[in-house]
Amino acid sequence: MSCAFDVEHYRELLAAAEVGGYRFADFSRDPEPGDLILRHDVDLSLEAAVELAELEGDAGVRATYFLMAESVFYNLASPAGEAAIATLRSLGHAVGLHAVYPRAEVDGRFDPVVAWHNPEPEYMSAPIPGAANAMEPRFFSPAHYRSDSNQHWRSGCPHEELAAGAFERLQLLTHPEIWVYPGGTMRETMLAMLDAKRELALAQLAEDRIDLS
Repeated sequence: MSCAFDVEHYRELLAAAEVGGYRFADFSRDPEPGDLILRHDVDLSLEAAVELAELEGDAGVRATYFLMAESVFYNLASPAGEAAIATLRSLGHAVGLHAVYPRAEVDGRFDPVVAWHNPEPEYMSAPIPGAANAMEPRFFSPAHYRSDSNQHWRSGCPHEELAAGAFERLQLLTHPEIWVYPGGTMRETMLAMLDAKRELALAQLAEDRIDLS
């Protein structure tokens, strides 16, 4: 098992969780022993989020996707953004708000759960009126949390611990673009994502009847 950041190893992580006897949960209730909360912060790419969501749907797995309402990389109000939300919902996933502090307006597009984007310690786990905070103490503690931020596991890849049922419960945070686009480093992965976005933008220009001849 390579522990690479790619869709093949993501499937292996899901399979390890099944071997370990975990049940897939969300932020709608207090976590219980045996829960695995799959959390995806969609920082950069709706396309990557949809691809990972479809993979999980095929595996019978439910996750929570946190989408940004004020991202510079995508627009939820666009046809592509609305289609992405509809696809996530149709696959049975939850959709939370990936908010930019101090704004956390949870409208009808989102379930009542918020994860802050690039949070600071002073507000990261503070209560949010009308919504759960993915990092509040009932959901988060270092022993019950793993993250792939910047394409690096702070405590090592968790697949062996998942397969062994070593976590009492776990919130597993991954970023879809890290797994969908190829690259051995964060830089390589981001460059691959930009190449894909360029091809998408060219197709969008053609759809808008822009003559590039």
